[in-house]
Amino acid sequence: MKSNDYVKYLTQTVVKYIDQPKDERKRHRIEKKDMKEPFLFRWFGILSYLFYWGMKRKKHK
Repeated sequence: MKSNDYVKYLTQTVVKYIDQPKDERKRHRIEKKDMKEPFLFRWFGILSYLFYWGMKRKKHK
């Protein structure tokens, strides 16, 4: 990919983002945040998340 192609792509992306209404940008950001997996699961896998969940559950009882 040439540098001119990259600049063109970057410019198109920025213009597309700026052209969106503010409410739509905010909604998209919130949806993206909600789709993320929990921090422990993302970084350390399911075993640490299950361990944390079990400890939390045991604490509430």
